Amino acid sequence: MVADDHVTVLEGLAAIIGRQADMTVVGQAADGREAVELWLARRPDVTMLDMRMPVLDGIGAVEEIRRHDGAARIIMLTTFDTDTDIANAIKAGAKGFLLKDAPREDLLAAIRSVHAGETSIAGALLTKLASGISSEALTGRELDVLALLAQGKSNREIGANLFISETTVKSHLRSIFTKLNVLSRTEAVTVANRRGLVHL
Repeated sequence: MVADDHVTVLEGLAAIIGRQADMTVVGQAADGREAVELWLARRPDVTMLDMRMPVLDGIGAVEEIRRHDGAARIIMLTTFDTDTDIANAIKAGAKGFLLKDAPREDLLAAIRSVHAGETSIAGALLTKLASGISSEALTGRELDVLALLAQGKSNREIGANLFISETTVKSHLRSIFTKLNVLSRTEAVTVANRRGLVHL
């Protein structure tokens, strides 16, 4: 079963999968809620879910499906590859994680390996996930500072917003730069956005 809110992606995936001698598409859904209902009706061997969908997102759909069947085999499809997205999908119970621009061979290989009970995560995504896990987590206050930094606020404005001194803001920024392994404000925002810590 395939679920994606973009018709061209949905039909493209269904066409690629449908051409395989060992695969049949038993359902297509355009949002997360429809995906859960269709899954309950069809009980497919493998489900491919887009991570960002209306009504119910992919992670919410994975959680609901796995409440009905803890052994459900689900691959998350996404254009996003922040380590937070990958970690959340895996926590929800996804068995595979694939970027939408993955080559057709990788897509089919992922379906076959997840069907066989294996986990399928592309090498580049594993590296990203590992680097995210190994880096030191930001504190709540550091995340507050980072969010205001991403809005383009100066140290003085950040301090005023959070009721802290400029010196304290600078101290938080030094810690953020160290933890994110960056040298500038711009780089900090770029890395934080890529990791899903802020949304621009």
